[in-house]
Amino acid sequence: MKIGFIGMGNMAKAIASGFIASRKIQKENIFAFAPNQEKLKKNAGEIGFIPCESILSLADSCDVFIMSCKPYQIEGVLSEIQGRLFGKVLVSVAAGWSYEKFHGILGDDVRVQCIMPNTPAMVGEGVMLFEKENSLNAGELKEIKDLFSSLGIIEELPASLMGIGGAISGCGPAFMDLIIESYADAAVKYGISRQTAYKIVSQTMLGSAKLQLKTEAHPGILKDAVCSPGGTTICGVDSLEKNGLRGICISSIDAIMKK
Repeated sequence: MKIGFIGMGNMAKAIASGFIASRKIQKENIFAFAPNQEKLKKNAGEIGFIPCESILSLADSCDVFIMSCKPYQIEGVLSEIQGRLFGKVLVSVAAGWSYEKFHGILGDDVRVQCIMPNTPAMVGEGVMLFEKENSLNAGELKEIKDLFSSLGIIEELPASLMGIGGAISGCGPAFMDLIIESYADAAVKYGISRQTAYKIVSQTMLGSAKLQLKTEAHPGILKDAVCSPGGTTICGVDSLEKNGLRGICISSIDAIMKK
C-alpha cells in the first residue's frame, strides 16, 4: 500500500508519525504534498515520508489517499486530481465532509471512507471515528481499519453523529490539556516543580482513563471508590460540583455544536 497525504498539517503529521511508529507501513511508502514546500520538506526530514513537488505527482504515486487539507480547499483539490483517482481509495480526515458530500462530487469512481481522528494518534492513543456510510469493499475496509487501529481505538458512527463525536474526540484533547495545566498549577502553588507536576497530573489522567476503559465501570462508581466518608476527595468533589464542573463541560460542547 502506498499512501498519499493531501496536506501535511498537525493532524496529518500525527497520523503519519503514528503509522511509521507502529511499523504498519514503511516510511518509504508514505508520500505527501502541501503547497508550502519548505515546510513540507522540513516535516519530511523529521517524520520520514517522501515529499512530492506537485499534487499530480502525488496522485500518480499512490493508491490510497488521505485528504488532510483544509475543508475549504477540498473542492479545488478534487478538481485537479479527480481523473487520477479512478479506482483508488480516498480516506478523508477533514471536518465537515461526509461520504455523501464526496460521493456527490466523485460518484462511484472513487471509493471513500470518512474518518474523524484526534491528535493522540501520534502516540497510539487516539480515537478514530469511522463514518458507517462508505464505499470501500470489505477487504479495503478491513485493511484501512487495521492500519488506523495502530493509532488508537476505532468506533463507527452514522453520519448524523459524526459531528458530535468529532466535537468530543477532536476538540477534547485541548480540554484535557487545560485540565492538566490547571491541576499542575495547583501542584506548583503548593511547592511541586512544574515538570514533576505535569508528570503526576498527566499520569493520573492516563491511569484513570485506562482503568475506566479496562473495567468498563461507570465513572461514578470509580469516583465513589476514591471518596471515603468525610475524607479529602469528597471535599474536592463537592467544590467541583458547587462550581459547576459538569455544566461547564457540557457547555463547551454546546458552544462547538452551535458554531
